Amino acid sequence: MVVGLSAATLQGAPVVTQDVDLWFENLGELKISRALQEVGAAYVPPSAFNPPMLAGAGAELFDIVLRMDGVGTFAEEFDRCVEISLGRQKLKVLSLERVLASKIAANRPKDKLAVPVLRDALAVKQAIKRRKRMK
Repeated sequence: MVVGLSAATLQGAPVVTQDVDLWFENLGELKISRALQEVGAAYVPPSAFNPPMLAGAGAELFDIVLRMDGVGTFAEEFDRCVEISLGRQKLKVLSLERVLASKIAANRPKDKLAVPVLRDALAVKQAIKRRKRMK
């Protein structure tokens, strides 16, 4: 599932991020290994000095997320996520509401900067939904 500001961007929030955060329920899943092999990348398990990561050509743009502040379990959020088309692929994406909740809960300086923009983007998205319902 795509999470973080990448998820917000895919839903129209005017934010910038340097990477794509991916949240997996089970990093040992065979599908993940196969997909990584197809693009010449690999999963690097955590060590005493490094978090889990992806390595290989093109993998530097992706970060692995092990947990998220302010939201439910992976399974709970996966059931609530939105599906966004990107080319021929459909991506499971953490909803804008849940991205905002996670940024508020994380409370890091960089998250605090994103919160007002995410709130505004969510307000616009909700206003558009209301207008569509009224038609």
